[in-house]
Amino acid sequence: MPTVSAHVALTLARHIDHVFGVMGNGNAYFLDALERSTDVHFTAVRHEAGGVVAADAFFRASGRLAAATATYGAGFTNTLTALAEAVQAHVPLVLVVGDEPTSGPRPWDVDQIALASAVGARTYTVGRADAAATTVIAIEHALTYRVPTVLAIPYDVAARDAGPVPEAPEPRLPEPLSPVGPFAAGALDSLVDALANAERPFLLAGRGAWISGAADALGEVADLVGAVTASTALGRGVFPRTEYDLGVTGGFGAEAAMELVREVDVAVVFGASLNQFTMRFGDLFAPGTRVFQIDVAPAATHPHVGGFVRADAGVAARLVATALRDRGRAPSGWRESVDIAALRAYEPGEAVAADGRLDPRAVARRIGELLPQDRVVVSDGGHFIGWANMYWPVASPDRMMMVGTAFQSIGLGWPSVPGAALAKPNATVVLTTGDGGGLMALADLETAVRVAGGRGVAVVWNDAAYGAEVNLYGLKGLAKEPMLIPEVDFAALAAGVGAEGVVVRTLDDLERLASWRAQPPASRPFLVLDCRISGEIVAPYQREIIRVNS
Repeated sequence: MPTVSAHVALTLARHIDHVFGVMGNGNAYFLDALERSTDVHFTAVRHEAGGVVAADAFFRASGRLAAATATYGAGFTNTLTALAEAVQAHVPLVLVVGDEPTSGPRPWDVDQIALASAVGARTYTVGRADAAATTVIAIEHALTYRVPTVLAIPYDVAARDAGPVPEAPEPRLPEPLSPVGPFAAGALDSLVDALANAERPFLLAGRGAWISGAADALGEVADLVGAVTASTALGRGVFPRTEYDLGVTGGFGAEAAMELVREVDVAVVFGASLNQFTMRFGDLFAPGTRVFQIDVAPAATHPHVGGFVRADAGVAARLVATALRDRGRAPSGWRESVDIAALRAYEPGEAVAADGRLDPRAVARRIGELLPQDRVVVSDGGHFIGWANMYWPVASPDRMMMVGTAFQSIGLGWPSVPGAALAKPNATVVLTTGDGGGLMALADLETAVRVAGGRGVAVVWNDAAYGAEVNLYGLKGLAKEPMLIPEVDFAALAAGVGAEGVVVRTLDDLERLASWRAQPPASRPFLVLDCRISGEIVAPYQREIIRVNS
């Protein structure tokens, strides 16, 4: 007869097709049922945090739910940083874990429900009679609230017979949020009036706009009023007409583009939380700009917002487009007078910095020229995040993900690769990571190489230091020794797990990427570029942080 673990596995398999994790005592029966009785693809990772990260990256790249799995105790606690990141980033996934027996904790058990709750994740514990129904509830919770959900299997019920697997109901998900509140109609009318009469209209979209399917409607709104557009770092590529798009706002934005944003008279923000980085710590808009925000948050998320509409970005964008069409006003003509392409340009950098090491701007620019166009970029956290965000454009928001930045973490880069690679099976997956974060996540270098193979490239920004800390605290006079890392040969580490490593000391060394690109994916290796960069070149977004902190 099917076990409780089989009920979980078979029910989960109706809604997902990928599971990532590490096998242990607490999830052995679940994985056995998954392998023997379902078509779900299980990918073994080498650290439990990597399972959650891979499931997180899979969702960000595909929009489809995935699951992670770990054993109880130490296996579960190893997932907590990655779980907290998924909570902060509003990424749904299901984490299937073993847990203490129903008879009570053993010496090695910890209060996993409390630990999960502490980072913002809810736990559902299955029993012998309700495992299938509880699994559906966990899926429903994850998708409804856009958070990771823990599904716990107590150790003493995991292998117990549970009878035939019942036909559990489908998860019930809420409809997209229409404008709500007693003043919603008036607020939306005010927004439409402002846009229709704007001389220099501007639209800003975030990841919420992409998730809600607002891209086409946003393009229509921009055309109807003649708006210049831009996106947050997680919403890049959401607008269909790149010739009028300034790229990313905030510290990753080109300086001239950000100066133009200061000239707008009306700005409408769709599906973006307007965090401190997007808003350039309050300096994105000029004081006279009328700022409207459309978001599912209960209220405006920044004090500069003067008009707020609580709604799904896609629903609201279509309503705004319809209202503007009905008015029949001509576009402002402003955007045609601006050389957008010139404003988007970044500093090219020098081949070599003053200390004799590579200028990361020049390295990033050259890599951006050599990478395949069909690419997905996954980013670890650290000072280097500016370079990929500035110099490696991507086609849409599901092709650039920063796993770790929501929780201000490093060390989640390598396991992002398998999740993205399986979500986008035809694209090249490009990891950008630092030497500090790269070493922290080293266990899943092997996973990245095994899963992505010849579709994978990793760029390690090797400055022999924790660069962000050197910039923020070394400049204040704090002792630098704890911020330094002995220079590590990532090319040699890569070779140890079957990848090809290239130490990049000159821009000419990057030509290996050009020849790699020319090979068929099936015949080329996973490529690791160990870029020996200068720590003296500070990314613009870091300069903003330094300015605010000082």
